[in-house]
Amino acid sequence: MKKILSISFVLFFLFSCNKTEKTTTIDFITRFETSKGTETPTYEEVISYYKKLAETYPTIVMYKMGMTDSGEPLHLVVFNPNRKVDTRLETEFSKTENKNILLINNGIHPGESDGIDASMLLLRDFAQGKIAPPENTIIAVIPIYNIGGALNRNSGSRTNQNGPIEYGFRGNARNFDLNRYFIKADSKNAKAFAEIFHLVNPDMFIDNHVSNGADYQYTLTHLFTQHNKLGGELGTYLHTSFMPQLEDSLVQKKWDITPYVNLFNRTPETGFSQFMDYPRYSTGYTTLYNTLGMMVETHMLKPYKQRVEGTYELMRSFINIAEKDASKIKELRKNSFNNFTTGNSYPITWTIDSSKTATLQFKGYEGTMEPSNITGASRLKYHRDQPFTKPVIYYNEFKAVESIKIPSAYIIPKGYWNVIDQLKNNQITLTEVKKDTLISAEVYKIKNYETFNNPYEGHYPHYNTQVETFEEEVSVKKGDFMVSTQQPGIRYLLETLEPMAVDSFFNWNYFDTILQQKEGFSPYVWEDLAEAFLNEHPEIKTEFETKKTTEPNFAANWFAQLDWIHKQSSNYEKSHLRYPIVRVRG
Repeated sequence: MKKILSISFVLFFLFSCNKTEKTTTIDFITRFETSKGTETPTYEEVISYYKKLAETYPTIVMYKMGMTDSGEPLHLVVFNPNRKVDTRLETEFSKTENKNILLINNGIHPGESDGIDASMLLLRDFAQGKIAPPENTIIAVIPIYNIGGALNRNSGSRTNQNGPIEYGFRGNARNFDLNRYFIKADSKNAKAFAEIFHLVNPDMFIDNHVSNGADYQYTLTHLFTQHNKLGGELGTYLHTSFMPQLEDSLVQKKWDITPYVNLFNRTPETGFSQFMDYPRYSTGYTTLYNTLGMMVETHMLKPYKQRVEGTYELMRSFINIAEKDASKIKELRKNSFNNFTTGNSYPITWTIDSSKTATLQFKGYEGTMEPSNITGASRLKYHRDQPFTKPVIYYNEFKAVESIKIPSAYIIPKGYWNVIDQLKNNQITLTEVKKDTLISAEVYKIKNYETFNNPYEGHYPHYNTQVETFEEEVSVKKGDFMVSTQQPGIRYLLETLEPMAVDSFFNWNYFDTILQQKEGFSPYVWEDLAEAFLNEHPEIKTEFETKKTTEPNFAANWFAQLDWIHKQSSNYEKSHLRYPIVRVRG
């Protein structure tokens, strides 16, 4: 029998063991509460807390999931208000036609621990009936995603942050920032997250963070996934209905909120833009499966107690709206998968549409540029004794820069097992080719690209990639894979396999071997062969002579001339700059 004491939340369990009664005391008051809002629990304390909560309340179950780089597994805590008995993981999410699922991610940056504490309070209060539990929403929580960072506790690395006293580190066990990782996915954490995400198949997603950036009056800011990129009726609903409802709900509870302030070392009065959450980010990744996503960004300089309480109230408001609009969200998400059919245009790069803006009544502090006592240069200083409410221009509309036509399928050579493994990990259906064959396909050749000069999360990513497209008869080998685009993961396929997409596998260095020419020539050998080649191909010789006449740098570079001729000949390797994944049109 279980009994909850009304104030202390201390539960006393009486149970029999070898006919001897023992009393076990379980305290569901968190370290955050006992410390009066100044401390956050350790990783071990968080997992122990949820384990005891799950043992006590049938509405809560905790599952052990995939391994992380830390050597510890991820956990998934599920609150299901209608669960009467323990549920196996295989069936937990299998019969949810009439319910929406919300996935909450915490501790991707463990120094930003607000969501860790707020989620512990929220699930406890739901389980104990302190607040009315949702009826139409199942809540799944990742207690701490970056376990390696959580185990690396310190009190100094969050230079800009006001509490808690001790917290985790941003980098994971291999020093990766996991919120730059959802597409390139070369951490165990990312692979385990993908397993959870596709198992849960959430209709909504919250990722809890703490912001860096400007100073202002708000404790809470929101970063909804960019609505143009989400697209269709679902994107419109997110932008014009769900987001305003959330803002209004929090204002009524005296928790003012504003969009995430996306700027650095300047004041907000000059205007700022919505953050574009590309698929490397959590909400950008979840968008690829038409999930309504939002990052919570509490303000780093507000007291820790205030930030956790604000996160708690924000999640409550989010869940209340999800409850009210449950059937609408379910229907919109279901229909959104029909928007991406073969032959349709799909945007892969975006830019701000400065012709369309919104105006925020922004609550900030006056800021001035003053001489630095350290450097003598101008430094930004905010004056908290000078609060203001001013109209501020907000750029929250984006437009496509580059688009592609959706093919019916891609063909992936079997040798690119790294790509194949990532697709399988993201529940993409692949069909193995049974025999050698020829097909008509679109082939890309990499025309231009730029590369970061400095390392970024273990890579030197490419950007501003451009391609040329050719129609060819392509030899497909037995064991290669045909991947139809007409499946739930279509957006994941397009964003990873189209080289020009910002977070494509190409831009994340999956195909760098094609950028290096493997065979070349010795000039003294090629001189004679090149002369014979030009004589046998007068049209190429004419083009060569014209190029020497019109391009002085080319005319002055004998090796460039020989190399150009070589690239026109059959001696030049076809694999150089040729993107190995081809497109099959409908």
